Amino acid sequence: MPFPKDFVWGVASAAYQIEGAVSEDGRGESVWDAFCRRPNAVANGESGEDACDSYHRYAEDIALAAAMGVSAYRFSISWVRIDPLGDGNINAAGLAYYGKVVDTCIRAGITPYVTLFHWDLPQALEETGGWANPKTAEQFACYARAVGAYLKGRVHHYFTLNEPECVLQLGYAWGIHAPGKKMPLPEAFAQLHGMLRGHGLAAAALRSEDPFAEIGIVTTGRLCYPATPSQADIIAARKATFILSDIDWMFTHNIVLDAVCFGHYPECSGTLGDCIARIPRKELEEINFKPDLIGLNIYNGCKVLADPQGEPVYAQRERGFPLTATKWPVTPEVMRWGPRFIAERYGLPVCIAENGQSCNDRIFLDGKVHDPDRIDFLHRYLLQLRAACEDGVDLRGYFAWSLTDNFEWHCGYGERFGLVYIDYPSQRRIPKDSAHWFAQVTKTNGNALPS
Repeated sequence: MPFPKDFVWGVASAAYQIEGAVSEDGRGESVWDAFCRRPNAVANGESGEDACDSYHRYAEDIALAAAMGVSAYRFSISWVRIDPLGDGNINAAGLAYYGKVVDTCIRAGITPYVTLFHWDLPQALEETGGWANPKTAEQFACYARAVGAYLKGRVHHYFTLNEPECVLQLGYAWGIHAPGKKMPLPEAFAQLHGMLRGHGLAAAALRSEDPFAEIGIVTTGRLCYPATPSQADIIAARKATFILSDIDWMFTHNIVLDAVCFGHYPECSGTLGDCIARIPRKELEEINFKPDLIGLNIYNGCKVLADPQGEPVYAQRERGFPLTATKWPVTPEVMRWGPRFIAERYGLPVCIAENGQSCNDRIFLDGKVHDPDRIDFLHRYLLQLRAACEDGVDLRGYFAWSLTDNFEWHCGYGERFGLVYIDYPSQRRIPKDSAHWFAQVTKTNGNALPS
């Protein structure tokens, strides 16, 4: 089958990357505010202090999304705008702001998909141990309950966490993202465990406020695809996707989704296995809030073939393999096989919560922004996603990353992922060629894409 009739076409963003206005209306300080002040932490000493000024220009940005014909907008709520210190003292001005964003979406015919945690942990909670402190997950649930109660009847789709794997690996193990820690395995695992406990408690709090809301989680990590359509290579690619070891466990979907969906972590040996063995059953039960929808952030994958014994072997990429501006490989096949392997393992519907590429965009002499690389990338990946639908995968939607160019974490403003160009000195918005192309995709439900 092609894309289903009710397939959701959307765009995505994240609060710290677009909003700016970091000191307005009672907003507190997040770990990213603190991290950006560190010397040499972010390219060119940049920060999200101004970003895209979407805090004031949200209506303009939502209108740009509506012009693309999208039916949904996935955005995150900044925890520190709602609960500035993470202590349960709710900031009414923060709730009111997101109420206006939601209402603007609804008036534009766009369904809001709200992410509760897209990496902006309150700095006050980080100073008491971050997610490893059990109280952080409890405060996350308090914040989620406040949001759910305020937006009930207007928002029907939530994601609790966005990419806990990235927060874990980049923020707590490698130290290149906020909060900039370099923790050994046991301490890093404690941070992940706290995040997943936060998912369970927050999802339960949302459900108590709105029994009919769809509640999901967004994960990322290693996804593999077979080198050939042979059954041996398919089995090997599936196995490689879910392999864990002490040296390769953080950037995997199953370290998160097994706990969330099955109520236990994957079977592991070594130090990781020792950490898992010490987790109390009660905390695993708290984590085990099975989502209604799994969001997958997919940018690239690994080609795998089976050796003579059927074990997975990573295929070496040839010289000159295509890369994006961030030097990420272009591997559209992962869009067919990644969702399939996840859906098979967990028996749940999936959506693509992020997909896109950074390009070296600029304003051309004609005043427009031409980005054929991005169009080609999206086209190739969507053809493979359509093939996944034809394979019978229960795919519910696709959110392009991102609506606008934005603050790209430790890369600052040097990477441009947006369908809409931001001229940062003037904050002028210019829809790129890809925005007009994507409008045709949404208009035809993706089924007019030429192969």
